Amino acid sequence: MFVEDLLKTVKPKTLLLLDRGFYHFAFWQKLIDQEIGFITRIKKGASYQVERILTNTYDVKDQIIKIGAGTKQTPALTIRLVQIRSKTSWRSYLTSVREPEILPPYVVADLYQRRWRIEDAFCTVKRLLNLSYLWTGSLNGIKLQIWATWLFYAVLVDLGDAVADELGVPIERISLEMIYRGMYHFSVAYQKGLASDLVQVGVNKQTIKQPRLYPYMST
Repeated sequence: MFVEDLLKTVKPKTLLLLDRGFYHFAFWQKLIDQEIGFITRIKKGASYQVERILTNTYDVKDQIIKIGAGTKQTPALTIRLVQIRSKTSWRSYLTSVREPEILPPYVVADLYQRRWRIEDAFCTVKRLLNLSYLWTGSLNGIKLQIWATWLFYAVLVDLGDAVADELGVPIERISLEMIYRGMYHFSVAYQKGLASDLVQVGVNKQTIKQPRLYPYMST
């Protein structure tokens, strides 16, 4: 039921980032039929045939492959297998976007890494914004709390994006927690007439966090 609702909701030309919970060839075929692109990981030991080699270097392998048994549940699909070297191992991805000029190999890897941001978002709203606790038992109150929390999170992300622009770094390097905690100091300074630009509160070295290697990136 969820898959059918998803297929009705997602528009053509959309690119989906799928985890292994959606590793289903029949589902992939439906996405391809509706011109919906996807990126996912290939399962370890998966069987496939190489049809065409697009790139074969020390760091990158980009191939058009045929995968699937050709049955109703496991239709044969012609898609791309993108492999990026990481030290002594390879990170492998499947994508239905077969044109490397549209979706280059390193962009495939970078986009899939960004999938982890949904986990960061849930962590932030539950731990930092206290959505792990419900303030009321009424259904309407719960809905209001969830709506208000996610609305504030959206504002926080917009603020983080503005700070990232000022610092010249990707938003992934910005600590939303540091910006959130700096709001109190801004409010005090604002009341005293000492500050007027909230973005400038976050423009400091403490706001930038170190790059993170996400656990799902390993093959």
